[in-house]
Amino acid sequence: VYGSLGIDSQYSFNENSNYAPNSPYSATKASGECLVRAFSKTYGLYTLITNCSNNYGTRQHQEKLIPHVINSIIQKQPIKIHGNGLNIRDWIHVYDHCNALEIILNRDSSSAKMAYNKYNIGGENEKRNIDVVYKICDLMDLAAPNKNGVSHRSLITFQNDRPGNDLRYSVDCNKIKKELGWRPEVHFDQGIKDLISYSLSKDKAQ
Repeated sequence: VYGSLGIDSQYSFNENSNYAPNSPYSATKASGECLVRAFSKTYGLYTLITNCSNNYGTRQHQEKLIPHVINSIIQKQPIKIHGNGLNIRDWIHVYDHCNALEIILNRDSSSAKMAYNKYNIGGENEKRNIDVVYKICDLMDLAAPNKNGVSHRSLITFQNDRPGNDLRYSVDCNKIKKELGWRPEVHFDQGIKDLISYSLSKDKAQ
């Protein structure tokens, strides 16, 4: 909903950042949040809004980047990357996201008196898409190497970028850390290793 940041920008999106959606998809998210805020301000409806960075974890839809890469390697299919792969995303494990939501919903009674409240939930883990793909390929080279010794990086192919694809997301989650004591716990490297192990074991069971 906040739009895009420059590669070298020192700024991160916080709860007071202006909305600047760059695609119809993100515009519907932003308009939905505006409706929630309007009902809260007009009728005193108790509301909570959370904005989270990119999730990853088990059972994620195959169209998403990380499961797409893992599944493509398992199936020996092309790893399709939008654009040049230099878009930057802040990755958070779904466990940390769900933990944050639970903490927010059960926050202390003094905070609960606010009719309208908002939190950003970030993984503090910005990475270029291509670097995420390289990491998965390298880990899969160790976990499930090709018989001919060729790296799984050879499966990478580039295609036209998605229209309205934002260049960079950076989420400032200091508010939830300071007010509610939450912080991300799952390290990205370990989270990816666990996901690869899960995906390989699931593939063998099929």
